[in-house]
Amino acid sequence: MRAVSGLLALVLLAGCSAPPPAPAPPTRASQKPPTLVNEQVRAEGVLHFVRDVVDGRTVELADGTKARIAQLAAPPACGEAGALSFARTTLLASAVRISPMLSGDVKLTLEDGTDYALLAVRQGALRAEGTDGGALLTAESEAAAADRGLWGPPCEAPAVAPTTTTTVPPPPRLTTTAAPPPARTCAVSYRLAGQWPGGFQAQVTVRNTGTAPINGWVLRWTFASGQVVTEMWNATPRQSRGTVDAVNAHYNPLIQPGGSVEIGFNGSAQRGNAAPTGFTLNDQPCSVA
Repeated sequence: MRAVSGLLALVLLAGCSAPPPAPAPPTRASQKPPTLVNEQVRAEGVLHFVRDVVDGRTVELADGTKARIAQLAAPPACGEAGALSFARTTLLASAVRISPMLSGDVKLTLEDGTDYALLAVRQGALRAEGTDGGALLTAESEAAAADRGLWGPPCEAPAVAPTTTTTVPPPPRLTTTAAPPPARTCAVSYRLAGQWPGGFQAQVTVRNTGTAPINGWVLRWTFASGQVVTEMWNATPRQSRGTVDAVNAHYNPLIQPGGSVEIGFNGSAQRGNAAPTGFTLNDQPCSVA
Protein backbone atom coordinates (compact mmCIF):
# COMPACT_ATOMS: atom_id res chain seq x y z
CA MET A 1 0.00 0.00 0.00
CA ARG A 2 2.81 2.38 0.88
CA ALA A 3 4.57 1.46 -2.37
CA VAL A 4 1.47 2.35 -4.40
CA SER A 5 1.04 5.67 -2.59
CA GLY A 6 4.66 6.60 -3.23
CA LEU A 7 4.39 5.76 -6.92
CA LEU A 8 1.25 7.91 -7.22
CA ALA A 9 3.00 10.83 -5.54
CA LEU A 10 5.91 10.61 -8.00
CA VAL A 11 3.51 10.67 -10.98
CA LEU A 12 1.66 13.73 -9.63
CA LEU A 13 4.93 15.53 -8.93
CA ALA A 14 6.19 14.90 -12.49
CA GLY A 15 2.95 16.23 -13.99
CA CYS A 16 3.06 19.47 -12.01
CA SER A 17 6.71 20.22 -12.86
CA ALA A 18 6.39 19.74 -16.69
CA PRO A 19 6.96 22.96 -18.70
CA PRO A 20 3.83 24.53 -20.29
CA PRO A 21 3.32 24.01 -24.05
CA ALA A 22 4.78 26.71 -26.38
CA PRO A 23 2.15 29.22 -27.60
CA ALA A 24 1.09 28.97 -31.24
CA PRO A 25 2.53 31.73 -33.52
CA PRO A 26 0.04 34.58 -34.16
CA THR A 27 -1.90 34.41 -37.40
CA ARG A 28 -1.15 37.38 -39.73
CA ALA A 29 -4.11 39.03 -41.37
CA SER A 30 -3.67 39.33 -45.15
CA GLN A 31 -3.01 42.94 -46.18
CA LYS A 32 -3.95 44.40 -49.63
CA PRO A 33 -1.79 47.25 -50.90
CA PRO A 34 -3.73 50.57 -51.02
CA THR A 35 -5.32 51.61 -54.31
CA LEU A 36 -4.43 55.02 -55.74
CA VAL A 37 -7.49 57.26 -55.96
CA ASN A 38 -6.46 58.68 -59.34
CA GLU A 39 -6.62 55.19 -60.87
CA GLN A 40 -10.42 55.46 -60.57
CA VAL A 41 -10.77 58.98 -62.00
CA ARG A 42 -11.77 59.26 -65.67
CA ALA A 43 -9.59 61.61 -67.71
CA GLU A 44 -12.47 63.77 -68.88
CA GLY A 45 -13.52 64.46 -65.29
CA VAL A 46 -10.14 65.83 -64.18
CA LEU A 47 -10.05 69.44 -63.02
CA HIS A 48 -7.24 71.57 -64.49
CA PHE A 49 -5.86 74.72 -62.88
CA VAL A 50 -5.58 77.82 -65.10
CA ARG A 51 -2.16 79.32 -64.42
CA ASP A 52 -2.31 82.15 -66.94
CA VAL A 53 -4.61 83.70 -69.57
CA VAL A 54 -2.84 84.43 -72.87
CA ASP A 55 -5.79 86.18 -74.55
CA GLY A 56 -9.57 86.10 -74.51
CA ARG A 57 -9.70 82.58 -75.96
CA THR A 58 -6.35 80.99 -74.96
CA VAL A 59 -5.32 79.76 -71.50
CA GLU A 60 -2.19 78.18 -70.01
CA LEU A 61 -2.76 75.29 -67.63
CA ALA A 62 -0.72 74.42 -64.54
CA ASP A 63 1.38 71.87 -66.47
CA GLY A 64 2.37 74.50 -69.06
CA THR A 65 -0.07 73.32 -71.73
CA LYS A 66 -1.70 76.09 -73.77
CA ALA A 67 -5.28 75.45 -74.86
CA ARG A 68 -7.28 77.39 -77.48
CA ILE A 69 -11.02 77.48 -76.73
CA ALA A 70 -13.16 76.35 -79.67
CA GLN A 71 -15.97 78.23 -81.46
CA LEU A 72 -14.68 81.69 -80.52
CA ALA A 73 -13.52 84.26 -83.11
CA ALA A 74 -10.50 86.49 -82.51
CA PRO A 75 -11.75 89.85 -81.21
CA PRO A 76 -11.25 93.02 -83.29
CA ALA A 77 -8.62 95.48 -82.10
CA CYS A 78 -11.27 97.57 -80.33
CA GLY A 79 -12.31 94.57 -78.24
CA GLU A 80 -8.99 92.87 -77.40
CA ALA A 81 -8.59 94.56 -74.01
CA GLY A 82 -12.17 93.81 -72.99
CA ALA A 83 -11.92 90.15 -74.06
CA LEU A 84 -8.67 89.69 -72.11
CA SER A 85 -10.12 91.37 -69.01
CA PHE A 86 -13.23 89.15 -69.14
CA ALA A 87 -11.13 85.99 -69.57
CA ARG A 88 -8.80 86.89 -66.68
CA THR A 89 -11.70 87.70 -64.36
CA THR A 90 -13.51 84.46 -65.26
CA LEU A 91 -10.69 81.93 -65.68
CA LEU A 92 -7.44 83.01 -63.99
CA ALA A 93 -6.54 80.83 -60.97
CA SER A 94 -9.71 78.79 -61.50
CA ALA A 95 -10.36 75.07 -61.87
CA VAL A 96 -11.77 74.07 -65.27
CA ARG A 97 -12.55 70.97 -67.32
CA ILE A 98 -11.45 70.62 -70.95
CA SER A 99 -12.63 68.32 -73.73
CA PRO A 100 -10.63 68.03 -77.00
CA MET A 101 -12.48 68.92 -80.23
CA LEU A 102 -11.88 67.63 -83.77
CA SER A 103 -10.54 71.06 -84.75
CA GLY A 104 -7.64 70.69 -82.30
CA ASP A 105 -9.12 73.29 -79.97
CA VAL A 106 -10.89 72.42 -76.71
CA LYS A 107 -14.26 72.89 -75.14
CA LEU A 108 -13.72 74.54 -71.74
CA THR A 109 -16.24 74.43 -68.91
CA LEU A 110 -16.01 76.01 -65.49
CA GLU A 111 -16.09 73.93 -62.32
CA ASP A 112 -19.84 74.50 -61.99
CA GLY A 113 -20.46 73.23 -65.54
CA THR A 114 -20.81 76.62 -67.29
CA ASP A 115 -19.68 76.59 -70.96
CA TYR A 116 -17.08 79.40 -71.20
CA ALA A 117 -17.61 80.01 -74.94
CA LEU A 118 -21.37 80.46 -74.46
CA LEU A 119 -20.79 82.77 -71.46
CA ALA A 120 -18.25 84.93 -73.32
CA VAL A 121 -20.52 85.33 -76.37
CA ARG A 122 -23.60 86.10 -74.25
CA GLN A 123 -21.67 88.86 -72.43
CA GLY A 124 -20.39 90.30 -75.72
CA ALA A 125 -16.73 89.68 -74.79
CA LEU A 126 -16.18 87.56 -77.93
CA ARG A 127 -18.12 86.55 -81.02
CA ALA A 128 -18.99 83.08 -82.24
CA GLU A 129 -17.00 81.45 -85.03
CA GLY A 130 -18.08 78.69 -87.41
CA THR A 131 -21.59 78.21 -86.03
CA ASP A 132 -24.80 77.83 -88.04
CA GLY A 133 -27.58 78.56 -85.56
CA GLY A 134 -27.86 77.07 -82.09
CA ALA A 135 -27.15 78.41 -78.62
CA LEU A 136 -24.08 80.47 -79.58
CA LEU A 137 -25.94 82.33 -82.33
CA THR A 138 -28.84 83.05 -79.97
CA ALA A 139 -26.39 84.34 -77.34
CA GLU A 140 -24.71 86.57 -79.94
CA SER A 141 -28.09 88.01 -81.01
CA GLU A 142 -28.98 88.73 -77.37
CA ALA A 143 -25.67 90.55 -76.82
CA ALA A 144 -26.14 92.59 -79.99
CA ALA A 145 -29.69 93.56 -79.06
CA ALA A 146 -28.48 94.72 -75.61
CA ASP A 147 -25.35 96.54 -76.94
CA ARG A 148 -23.12 94.47 -74.64
CA GLY A 149 -19.35 94.22 -75.04
CA LEU A 150 -18.26 94.23 -78.68
CA TRP A 151 -21.69 95.51 -79.73
CA GLY A 152 -21.27 98.74 -77.73
CA PRO A 153 -18.46 101.27 -77.13
CA PRO A 154 -15.62 101.34 -78.03
CA CYS A 155 -16.36 98.96 -80.94
CA GLU A 156 -19.57 100.75 -81.84
CA ALA A 157 -18.90 103.37 -84.52
CA PRO A 158 -18.69 106.81 -82.85
CA ALA A 159 -21.15 109.47 -83.84
CA VAL A 160 -19.81 112.02 -86.32
CA ALA A 161 -19.34 115.41 -84.65
CA PRO A 162 -21.28 118.22 -86.28
CA THR A 163 -19.21 120.61 -88.34
CA THR A 164 -19.68 124.31 -88.97
CA THR A 165 -20.58 125.01 -92.56
CA THR A 166 -20.49 128.21 -94.54
CA THR A 167 -23.61 129.07 -96.48
CA VAL A 168 -22.82 129.07 -100.17
CA PRO A 169 -25.39 130.30 -102.68
CA PRO A 170 -26.71 127.47 -104.83
CA PRO A 171 -25.49 127.25 -108.42
CA PRO A 172 -27.85 128.22 -111.19
CA ARG A 173 -30.43 125.56 -111.85
CA LEU A 174 -30.06 123.71 -115.07
CA THR A 175 -33.09 122.44 -116.85
CA THR A 176 -32.47 118.73 -117.34
CA THR A 177 -34.59 115.70 -117.78
CA ALA A 178 -34.33 113.46 -114.71
CA ALA A 179 -33.21 109.95 -115.49
CA PRO A 180 -35.76 107.31 -114.61
CA PRO A 181 -34.88 105.24 -111.52
CA PRO A 182 -33.30 101.90 -112.32
CA ALA A 183 -35.64 98.97 -112.48
CA ARG A 184 -35.62 96.82 -109.38
CA THR A 185 -34.33 93.33 -109.96
CA CYS A 186 -35.75 91.61 -106.88
CA ALA A 187 -39.08 91.28 -105.11
CA VAL A 188 -39.63 90.12 -101.51
CA SER A 189 -42.69 88.67 -99.82
CA TYR A 190 -42.72 88.56 -95.98
CA ARG A 191 -45.47 86.79 -94.06
CA LEU A 192 -46.03 85.37 -90.57
CA ALA A 193 -46.43 81.60 -90.43
CA GLY A 194 -47.26 81.53 -86.72
CA GLN A 195 -47.21 83.69 -83.60
CA TRP A 196 -47.27 83.06 -79.85
CA PRO A 197 -46.60 85.13 -76.69
CA GLY A 198 -43.03 86.40 -76.98
CA GLY A 199 -42.24 84.63 -80.26
CA PHE A 200 -43.17 84.06 -83.89
CA GLN A 201 -42.28 82.21 -87.11
CA ALA A 202 -41.96 83.96 -90.49
CA GLN A 203 -41.36 83.00 -94.13
CA VAL A 204 -39.57 85.24 -96.64
CA THR A 205 -39.65 84.62 -100.40
CA VAL A 206 -37.06 86.32 -102.61
CA ARG A 207 -37.68 86.44 -106.38
CA ASN A 208 -35.19 87.43 -109.10
CA THR A 209 -37.13 89.88 -111.32
CA GLY A 210 -34.07 90.83 -113.39
CA THR A 211 -32.65 89.32 -116.56
CA ALA A 212 -29.36 88.02 -115.13
CA PRO A 213 -28.86 85.15 -112.68
CA ILE A 214 -27.88 86.01 -109.10
CA ASN A 215 -25.04 83.82 -107.86
CA GLY A 216 -24.51 84.40 -104.13
CA TRP A 217 -26.82 86.65 -102.18
CA VAL A 218 -27.35 88.50 -98.90
CA LEU A 219 -30.89 89.59 -98.04
CA ARG A 220 -31.03 92.45 -95.51
CA TRP A 221 -33.88 93.99 -93.54
CA THR A 222 -34.38 95.93 -90.30
CA PHE A 223 -36.85 95.13 -87.53
CA ALA A 224 -38.64 98.11 -86.02
CA SER A 225 -39.86 96.43 -82.82
CA GLY A 226 -36.64 94.92 -81.45
CA GLN A 227 -37.29 91.40 -82.73
CA VAL A 228 -34.39 88.91 -82.57
CA VAL A 229 -33.87 85.98 -84.96
CA THR A 230 -33.24 82.84 -82.90
CA GLU A 231 -33.18 80.16 -85.64
CA MET A 232 -33.16 80.26 -89.47
CA TRP A 233 -33.28 77.68 -92.26
CA ASN A 234 -32.21 77.90 -95.96
CA ALA A 235 -29.92 80.81 -94.97
CA THR A 236 -27.43 81.78 -92.26
CA PRO A 237 -28.45 84.79 -90.13
CA ARG A 238 -26.28 87.56 -88.73
CA GLN A 239 -27.95 90.27 -86.65
CA SER A 240 -26.65 93.58 -85.30
CA ARG A 241 -29.24 95.41 -83.27
CA GLY A 242 -32.38 95.35 -85.43
CA THR A 243 -30.62 94.77 -88.78
CA VAL A 244 -30.62 91.17 -90.06
CA ASP A 245 -28.43 89.75 -92.84
CA ALA A 246 -29.62 86.41 -94.26
CA VAL A 247 -26.72 84.84 -96.22
CA ASN A 248 -27.39 82.08 -98.76
CA ALA A 249 -26.76 78.50 -97.72
CA HIS A 250 -24.14 76.45 -99.56
CA TYR A 251 -26.86 74.67 -101.55
CA ASN A 252 -28.92 77.66 -102.78
CA PRO A 253 -26.59 80.49 -103.91
CA LEU A 254 -28.06 80.68 -107.44
CA ILE A 255 -31.36 82.42 -108.25
CA GLN A 256 -32.16 82.27 -111.95
CA PRO A 257 -34.17 85.08 -113.66
CA GLY A 258 -37.78 84.54 -112.71
CA GLY A 259 -36.73 82.07 -110.01
CA SER A 260 -37.11 82.42 -106.27
CA VAL A 261 -35.82 81.09 -102.97
CA GLU A 262 -37.66 80.82 -99.67
CA ILE A 263 -36.17 81.17 -96.20
CA GLY A 264 -37.85 80.77 -92.83
CA PHE A 265 -36.97 81.64 -89.27
CA ASN A 266 -38.14 81.69 -85.67
CA GLY A 267 -37.79 84.87 -83.65
CA SER A 268 -38.46 86.44 -80.28
CA ALA A 269 -40.67 89.51 -79.99
CA GLN A 270 -40.95 91.25 -76.65
CA ARG A 271 -42.03 94.76 -77.72
CA GLY A 272 -44.34 94.12 -80.67
CA ASN A 273 -43.93 92.34 -83.99
CA ALA A 274 -44.25 94.86 -86.82
CA ALA A 275 -43.24 93.47 -90.22
CA PRO A 276 -40.18 95.04 -91.88
CA THR A 277 -41.04 97.34 -94.77
CA GLY A 278 -37.72 97.53 -96.65
CA PHE A 279 -35.48 94.81 -98.06
CA THR A 280 -32.24 94.85 -100.05
CA LEU A 281 -30.61 92.01 -101.99
CA ASN A 282 -26.84 92.41 -102.35
CA ASP A 283 -27.33 96.07 -101.31
CA GLN A 284 -29.89 96.69 -104.08
CA PRO A 285 -33.42 97.67 -102.98
CA CYS A 286 -36.21 95.20 -103.66
CA SER A 287 -39.88 95.78 -104.20
CA VAL A 288 -42.11 94.38 -101.42
CA ALA A 289 -44.99 92.20 -102.48
